[in-house]
Amino acid sequence: MDETPSIKTALAHSFGAAMGHAMPLLARLRHVLGQRIGSEESPASSDRRRERNSVVLQITGMTCGSCASHVEKVLLKAPGVHEANVSYAEGTARVSGDEALDPAALSAAVQAAGFQTVVAKRARGVSVSERRSGKILDRNAKQERWGAPLQVAIIGSGGAAMAAALRAAEDGARVTLIERGMIGGTCVNVGCVPSKIMIRAAHIAHLRRQSPFDEGLGASEPTIDRGKLLAQQQARVDALRHAKYEGIIEGSTAIAVLRGEAKFQDGRSLIVRLNEGGESKISFNRCLIATGASPAVPPIPGLQETPYWTSTEALASDTIPARLAVIGSSVVAVELAQAFARLGGKVTILARSTLFFREDPAIGEAVTAAFRAEGVEVLEHTQASNVAFADGEFVLTTGDGELRADKLLIATGRAPNTCGLALEAAGVAVNPQGAIIVDTRMRTSGPHIYAAGDCTNQPQLVYVAAAAGTRAAINMSGGDAALDLAAMPAVVFTDPQVATVGYSEAEAHHEGIETDSRTLTLDNVPRALANFDTRGFIKLVTEAGSGRLIGAQAVAPEAGELIQTAALAIRARMTAQELADQLFPYLTMVEGLKLAAQTFNKDVKQLSCCAG
Repeated sequence: MDETPSIKTALAHSFGAAMGHAMPLLARLRHVLGQRIGSEESPASSDRRRERNSVVLQITGMTCGSCASHVEKVLLKAPGVHEANVSYAEGTARVSGDEALDPAALSAAVQAAGFQTVVAKRARGVSVSERRSGKILDRNAKQERWGAPLQVAIIGSGGAAMAAALRAAEDGARVTLIERGMIGGTCVNVGCVPSKIMIRAAHIAHLRRQSPFDEGLGASEPTIDRGKLLAQQQARVDALRHAKYEGIIEGSTAIAVLRGEAKFQDGRSLIVRLNEGGESKISFNRCLIATGASPAVPPIPGLQETPYWTSTEALASDTIPARLAVIGSSVVAVELAQAFARLGGKVTILARSTLFFREDPAIGEAVTAAFRAEGVEVLEHTQASNVAFADGEFVLTTGDGELRADKLLIATGRAPNTCGLALEAAGVAVNPQGAIIVDTRMRTSGPHIYAAGDCTNQPQLVYVAAAAGTRAAINMSGGDAALDLAAMPAVVFTDPQVATVGYSEAEAHHEGIETDSRTLTLDNVPRALANFDTRGFIKLVTEAGSGRLIGAQAVAPEAGELIQTAALAIRARMTAQELADQLFPYLTMVEGLKLAAQTFNKDVKQLSCCAG
């Protein structure tokens, strides 16, 4: 057996232990030198020393004295740091410096080095020159940042809210999380998690019924017990909600939960109507609005008098309707339509235009063809002018006659949950759709008030919400973190999947960008050929002239697993040729990106397998 790793480990620990013993001596030496130098300081130097800020960080993850030495070196490189003393035994770092010293930046530096940290104590001195000149200004920012803990109120408890709460708590804030309903928000409870479980179950059912290998693997009609599938789905939802939301909150002493519905009294306080009765007033230094969104319901005559479904009711149903009509043409509509069809329902989609009409037209065409091949009826350019419900049956009136169904799913988008917040009392502006307007730092038009997630004018994606929540919390405590959505990937979990990032050709042209693009059909991708499933394509969009990759669209099985590579290439400002020159593992779907990039200069049909 090779003993080298264990020897290296032993040496590292021995060195670390030695450093650990030496640390107190080094600290005393610094102290003595500091006193000696201080005794010879000029009044101006002495005044500058009194301007110093200090921060104490509580650090976890250090295993020896060498870890402490490493952390100290990292901290000394941070802006504004003059001294850093790290104790492995105490698990602390005591840092002092000038006005540029930023606890958030210190925490980020330590975390980047592989350790976890929270701000345990912060203090700021006031210089003589400040007292003489009266420059003790910006009291809100300075006192909140360096004095008593920042009081942060967060309305909501979903992805954006939790990300912000955890980061704010790490930075020493006291957080009040206000939730009127179930902890966890849309994604874990009634959105991403249950829908993807249902979609996966439907995919398995489809493969048992039909696959490209049926000649050698006997197909059979699956027996579907939706009640048992629902129980399995809900059990996983409950477990994830507890693990990722409720359990984390319960384990934090810095986060308190208030059950009720909040509205602004003014720009510094909220009134919460408590679920248990009565009201509570919450004052805050900073507030984050993270109230999410709810299914939007179109104003179709008669619809409100019927027991229609939204995605919430559809995902909670313990039966599969024999006939399901779906009004909508985007993500939720197509994902659930295919899932219900694969679980045994006869599904009809009513699309006002075409499927995915906001995307590259080839995407809608490919998904429509795949759906029709599976027996899903897609009615393009079709709207319901009236909806009625009688004798347990829905009757939809369209321009082409009546459509009858046992259940009706409305999936026409989601509307921000901003009504009832009294945003005007806090000076928070919304757009015509009711979404809170935020900048790239999640600041609203109201001072000290931030917003993140589906209630804002940002894309309604949970990972965007979480990233926005984290950045909002950083900015609340004096940081400067922006959210860049230029290379934001998105995935639709149909089969084949739809994945996009960056510009489509139409979007680029709208921005005045000249483009060059290539489309590779999947019959040119070895992985797809080996799977006997060549449905779909990969399209790359480049900036004309420079050849820089600015967008990618894919319709393919597991397209979501390849799109992040395109996102990283766009972020790195790679050209199509640079992407083509990369090494991609053979017989993977992501290799299709390399092949698509090669088509800018080569005929890939004339290349051998693994052609570099």
